[in-house]
Amino acid sequence: MTWRWRGPARGLWARIWDGLRPLDPYRSVKAALGALVIVSVIITTLLVFVAMHSATELRVITIFSIIASLLITQFVANSLTAPLGEMTDVTQSMAHGDYTRRVHSARRDEFGDLADAFNRMAADLEAVDTHRKELVANVSHELRTPIAALRAVLENVVDGVSQPDPETMRTALKQTERLGRLVEHLLDLSRLDNGVVPLHTSRFEVWPYLSGVLKEANMSRGAATLAGSGTHTRTDVHLHLDVSPPELTAHADAERLHQVVANLIDNAIKHSPRHGRVTVHARRGEGPGSLELDVQDEGPGIPESERYRVFERFNRGGPGTSGPGSDGGTGLGLAIARWAVDLHGGRIGVAESPRGCRIRVTLPGLEPARS
Repeated sequence: MTWRWRGPARGLWARIWDGLRPLDPYRSVKAALGALVIVSVIITTLLVFVAMHSATELRVITIFSIIASLLITQFVANSLTAPLGEMTDVTQSMAHGDYTRRVHSARRDEFGDLADAFNRMAADLEAVDTHRKELVANVSHELRTPIAALRAVLENVVDGVSQPDPETMRTALKQTERLGRLVEHLLDLSRLDNGVVPLHTSRFEVWPYLSGVLKEANMSRGAATLAGSGTHTRTDVHLHLDVSPPELTAHADAERLHQVVANLIDNAIKHSPRHGRVTVHARRGEGPGSLELDVQDEGPGIPESERYRVFERFNRGGPGTSGPGSDGGTGLGLAIARWAVDLHGGRIGVAESPRGCRIRVTLPGLEPARS
């Protein structure tokens, strides 16, 4: 019986204590200042009372009263403003690029709350700065590879080491197109980050829409084989579409969804084994106009420990995970797919699959989308 009442009684006492926070000098600056005034008045009154009942002169008592009040005020002021001085030092360090410093404050009042908020802001800025440095390093690395290859081809042609025959020009064109794809992906991510990509949602039939996306994927693979310079040259992978029910309709931005599906198909083809199969499953979601889309391949799959990272920028999986003939890509396709799904207010992630990798996209349909 005792344990039964201990929980509610403890909760009631916690609510009463929170209600008394404005009166707690340890949890409120206003209360601390009020306590300072009260203590100063009490000390002055006591000294005056001593002066009235002794031979001590009133001016001496006044001097002692002023000194005591100043000492107490100085002590309380230093205690209250210590976090502000530390915040000033940390802010100056952040202005010089050091985002690792934090404000150390165990206070429970408003200054303690300010210190906690300041530390959270510093942590966010440190994360942004780290992401910026990683982005610059990754972009520099990705740009350097095709530029170096293209420069080598052109130098060989200029020095007469190789002739400008169609095969050499196809090699140069392949590197140029890879460079162009990287720049295009970076521009897409920049627009998505800045929120300048509006959504134009409408209702459409899923079967003919996805059939067109798969047809374009087949055509791009054929063009890559003929020109030797496309996104990939995997013509041995078969694409299959499964829409249930066949008359399924969805409500989304067709252009942005095309970007999602095309990137997922391209990624699945790159990681498929020889003569593998990539299947696109589409079915109705929970709400009106919603859509649940799966892209399934027969590749090695993604380890569970790496699933949370596959949608990060420039993440191209671990070594040995790409299929035959894959160049690894730019590592931006899945990041763009994630941002496009986020614009719809949907979800994207790696779903459980007995074989290969299954990427699942869920779009809310007629629910309000985020812009």
